[in-house]
Amino acid sequence: MGSSRKFWLGMVLGAVAGGALSLFDRSTRMSVKEDFRKVSGSVRYIANHPDEFVNDVRETVAKVTTTVEQVTEDVAFIAEKVEEIRDVPPQLTELVHDTKETFMKMGEDGKSNLMQ
Repeated sequence: MGSSRKFWLGMVLGAVAGGALSLFDRSTRMSVKEDFRKVSGSVRYIANHPDEFVNDVRETVAKVTTTVEQVTEDVAFIAEKVEEIRDVPPQLTELVHDTKETFMKMGEDGKSNLMQ
């Protein structure tokens, strides 16, 4: 387990060293500074208003849940319609066959009436 620990320590130290080296670039430093200012402002606001943050999270979860339920219902509806459409060709084939038989019977009846 000692080798694994050395690996992770090396990873952390490498990340810190890489981050420190990247800060030699002025634009990177300014960008990191601005990002840190934004994040720290958000964290400060959340720390001062935890109830509001919790309510916002709950509202977001409720909206996502409602959306997922609606999408699930829509997918089920579409799947049902697809199944109905799959059933139409056999029904249509049967209807055409029945219509053909009816016309053939009507034609045969017409021929018998003409012969009389």
